[in-house]
Amino acid sequence: MVKKEIVVFPEVNFSDEGDIRHLHLDSIWIQGSMRMDDPLALVHEYIQRMMAWLLFVDPASVSKRQALQLGLGAASLTKFCHKTLRMKTAAVELNPQVIAACRGWFKLAQDNSRLQVVLADAAVEIQQARWLGSVDALQVDLYDQEAAGPVFDSADFYAHCRETLTPEGCMTVNLFGHKSSFQRSVMNMEKAFGKDALWAFKATREGNTVVLAQRTPSRPKRAELLERADTIRRQWSLPADKWVRGFKPVTP
Repeated sequence: MVKKEIVVFPEVNFSDEGDIRHLHLDSIWIQGSMRMDDPLALVHEYIQRMMAWLLFVDPASVSKRQALQLGLGAASLTKFCHKTLRMKTAAVELNPQVIAACRGWFKLAQDNSRLQVVLADAAVEIQQARWLGSVDALQVDLYDQEAAGPVFDSADFYAHCRETLTPEGCMTVNLFGHKSSFQRSVMNMEKAFGKDALWAFKATREGNTVVLAQRTPSRPKRAELLERADTIRRQWSLPADKWVRGFKPVTP
């Protein structure tokens, strides 16, 4: 008889700070937040920057595209893609308590024809055939309760991420931690995507750095990016004009 391994997940709880509700995994670290009077708003700057892939696609095509989040957090990105952008949206989360918390405390809808939350290990799930070449926006935010560095961060993991993307697809990753950890992460992304595919923001005040990787590297002209940024700002109230000023190719 094979003994089945029992997985113990950290306790999930929340705290309220004025109108903002925060999700925690048995620690002081904030795993995600929601504005209670506007549950679809993206509260944190780094979460807003995870939407920078919008600069690389025709805004009119967004609702016809597929989004996939690895790591549910407080479901901010999942709700925004599903409800605000009207995209077909899926999220992969390992901890069943996080899924229950998002539905009970953070206004995440039940699964429907455009929304699916998958209880699975993200590194295993993205290798499933159904995701290969089908994802336009892959958003990776995988941290444990210690928030010391990404849970998955190898070149092989990023190569599997790349394989999920459509030709126009982009991956955005939240990197948080030491400078040496960031450099290692970027190096592994370069191995998987190539140097010309990577764009990066400067770190936020809290220390989050968002890196974007394109399946098909491109260098849009600044005028084109600014035009799209204006559309994004007007349609979805995201500070996309600041994105254009604040991020650049990792390799000029």
